[in-house]
Amino acid sequence: MGETVPEKAQTAIRHGGNLGRARLMFPEAPEPWIDLSTGINPHSYPHSPIPASAFARLPEPDAAEELKGLAAASFGAPSARHVSLSPGTQMLMPLLAHIAVHRGAKSGAVLSPAYAEHARTARMTGLTVTEVEDLSGLAASDYAVVVNPNNPDGRVIDREDLLSLAKTLHRKSGLLVVDEAFIETGGAESLANAADYEALVVLRSFGKFYGMAGVRLGFALARPEIAGELEARLGPWAVSGPALHIATQALADREWQFSMRQRLAEEAQRMNGLLQKAGLTIAGGTSLFTLVRDHRAAELFDHLGRRGILVRIFDERPNDMRFGLPGAEEEWQRLEEALSSF
Repeated sequence: MGETVPEKAQTAIRHGGNLGRARLMFPEAPEPWIDLSTGINPHSYPHSPIPASAFARLPEPDAAEELKGLAAASFGAPSARHVSLSPGTQMLMPLLAHIAVHRGAKSGAVLSPAYAEHARTARMTGLTVTEVEDLSGLAASDYAVVVNPNNPDGRVIDREDLLSLAKTLHRKSGLLVVDEAFIETGGAESLANAADYEALVVLRSFGKFYGMAGVRLGFALARPEIAGELEARLGPWAVSGPALHIATQALADREWQFSMRQRLAEEAQRMNGLLQKAGLTIAGGTSLFTLVRDHRAAELFDHLGRRGILVRIFDERPNDMRFGLPGAEEEWQRLEEALSSF
């Protein structure tokens, strides 16, 4: 008989990026919509044309190995053997929780507020998951998750504190997962070069910084035995040929990465200036998103939605709103006009 999944774990979480739902909520809103709800770089990586063979053939193992080597070099992991590829980091979350359960984990903890899927997917494995506000709460668990820098507020946890936590969890055969989805722009110090730690797994995203969330590509950096177990659980051909083609170019393109970090930092300053000019309080963020805290959040969400601008609100924190970056200058102008009339 199968395991009963707790009701809270089964409940779908409302994420950003759902323009279909936005159109139902605001059927009279002007098109095209401006989607600021996701925290994804609006300037996608300009990859070369994808060859027809990438669609017609199964992905070549050699291509996956090449990307793992590039990822290790780009992120600072000890070797390609410490890298596992996946069709998005979302797919890795329940697998890692399962690994922790097989090691004997009973309890989990997520440093919150954070990306809500970490807690939901851990609960699906049968773990009792607590959402805590400090590292001591994480140390009391068997399976701990930290998003660094954090989504949605950009909070940064010191590297040495995280390494100390990993050592604490190792002493009881636990596991620490550090999600670095926004680290390219958020100012935190990566733990990628510590992937040999016994109890540590680092997650890296491709879609956020490279502006290609639809490619569905993620990385786990961990000891070779953990990386290998993840790949075994995912099975062969987990990452598509087009994703391998695009990411192999992108991870090797240091010039683009450098210039894009500068561009995003400048655009984040522009965004913060618009929000402050509108009388809104900035509560945190990274170069890809800004968190605003205001008691008028629901009213502002409605005001912007009627003007075809979607931002992220949070059911559990009704005063918080997250703004991603516009892409074209026309989108910046529409946002400025909408904010000025609020």
